[in-house]
Amino acid sequence: QVQLVESGGGLVQAGGSLRLSCAASGIIFEISTMGWYRQALGKQRELVAAITKDGSTNYADLVKGRFTISRDNAKKTVYLQMTSLKPEDTAVYYCTTDRRGTNYWGQGTQVTVSS
Repeated sequence: QVQLVESGGGLVQAGGSLRLSCAASGIIFEISTMGWYRQALGKQRELVAAITKDGSTNYADLVKGRFTISRDNAKKTVYLQMTSLKPEDTAVYYCTTDRRGTNYWGQGTQVTVSS
């Protein structure tokens, strides 16, 4: 059974930082591409960042230079370090992965950035 459990969200002032974590189980983490998406109220879910098994990363243009995705295979955890946060970063952030053609999602963690 695949489980993705996010943590680390919260309320932060504009310009602040947060680090999100996603602990995975039920997958071979070391070979899995992991991603972070976000969904703001009334908007579609959008890709924030992704990291392959080899450590290659890609980012949405809106977060490049501010967010960093990383992984710890020993802990089966993927991280999203967010800096210089803006009110428009407010959203529910979801961790995701794919296993045998099926997408799996965590329950999400709320990030709220106040101005």
